[in-house]
Amino acid sequence: MAARTVFADRRQAGRVLARMLGAYADRADVIVLALPRGGVPVAYEVAQALHAPLDVFIVRKLGVPGHEEYAMGALATGGMRVLNDSVVRALGISQAAVEAVTRSEQQELARRERLYRGDLPAPEVHDRTVILVDDGLATGSTMLAAVKALKTRAPGRIVVAVPTAAADTCEDLRREADEVICASTPEPFRAVGLWYQDFSQTSDEEVRALLAQARQDAAHPL
Repeated sequence: MAARTVFADRRQAGRVLARMLGAYADRADVIVLALPRGGVPVAYEVAQALHAPLDVFIVRKLGVPGHEEYAMGALATGGMRVLNDSVVRALGISQAAVEAVTRSEQQELARRERLYRGDLPAPEVHDRTVILVDDGLATGSTMLAAVKALKTRAPGRIVVAVPTAAADTCEDLRREADEVICASTPEPFRAVGLWYQDFSQTSDEEVRALLAQARQDAAHPL
């Protein structure tokens, strides 16, 4: 894969990424988890190619009060919380403030869980090979939170897979995940959207439709 690949859209990027994940095809232990919303169209193509189930792994950033763009931690599917203790200590953020932000983001995470999954339970990942997919990585903070949160559920193996990413972010994640596959690592990277011809926002409706299609395909395999 050329270092400066520009993908047509997320679905095409997913098909390219799937070819790099061929070793995980047709394995009963594999599950593909997408970081919504943009990761879902990519992950759908990966799951289809690997004949693996698809679900979402929702991550919500816990922003520093008054400076919400700065993360002090994250919440993930299943109610898992990861805190950056060094940030909390350095900024003197009280436990009460941490809990208040957590409650607020937990409500939003729960809303998205209901929207995307309905009454279905969170996916079972214990001892399974989990392929975490997003549409790209700039700083990688959301993916890092996802990996750390997922580890608390004792998967057998964590594979991070993205079509495009900053090279140093891929290297950082290799210290946390069992395997990291970045199909394209253009330099200078700047932003994920630069490496897609069509980077229009993925809607909640598209996420729900792709997840429903994936479940239908799993229930009625060819």
